[in-house]
Amino acid sequence: MNQEKISLFVDQIQSQGRYSFGLKEIIDKTGQIERTVRRTLERQQQRGRIVLVSRGFYVIIPLEYKESGILPPEWFIHDLMAHLNLLYYVGLLSAAALHGAAHQRPQEFQVLTEKQLRPILVKGLSIRFFVKKNLDVSFGTIQIKTETGFLKASGPELTAIDLIKYPIASGGLGNIATILLELAEKISADQLILIARKEKSFVYVQRLGYLLDNLGFESKTVSLAQWLIKQNAYPVLLDPAQSKEKSSFNKKWRIFENQIIEVESL
Repeated sequence: MNQEKISLFVDQIQSQGRYSFGLKEIIDKTGQIERTVRRTLERQQQRGRIVLVSRGFYVIIPLEYKESGILPPEWFIHDLMAHLNLLYYVGLLSAAALHGAAHQRPQEFQVLTEKQLRPILVKGLSIRFFVKKNLDVSFGTIQIKTETGFLKASGPELTAIDLIKYPIASGGLGNIATILLELAEKISADQLILIARKEKSFVYVQRLGYLLDNLGFESKTVSLAQWLIKQNAYPVLLDPAQSKEKSSFNKKWRIFENQIIEVESL
């Protein structure tokens, strides 16, 4: 009877359009002891009914996702981060994909948050977390509707700067430039200035401005370049991993052009 009560609770959650729950919630709602709940949930996992994604956090697998064994992370990322009690936003390549600017489907779901977390690797699902100091989710982010509610993601402007800030996770400058070809259409020049002013380091703004210009989006960077001149930004390397020897110097963005950016055809 206790097991049936717990199983019924899982069914009720799904009937409400929810596909995730926490261990504490099911203990509180069913009144069962933790040992009984855990044992029942383990059986449900073995049947493929639910998946333990993070400590004390379960995802329900509806029939249509039975074969893959896991839901898209967009369906539960907001509830997961609430469960962890952490501020977050979906960013980098995953945010670019949400904005329709993914040249290729990202191999991992990328989330920026305020605390270092281990990646989640389960059932073919890969969620990777990136720490961002002084995370402010009230500025530069947007809410995107999902199948189960909504998630918080970086807007086009914040996404662009973050791609530059995390170049390895973003696939390198060539991949970033390829993404910017599509993402730039959605970038607001006015919003870009506001986001840039919050940056503690100008280097990311310089590199982004340089890339946008070289991709033919000078109209998006006029105000950005004028603002940057007043900041007396130091000269920087386009690619910090390479030498500046024999590189040209771009006066507008104060950048040593030490890499040829190759954009993939879309």
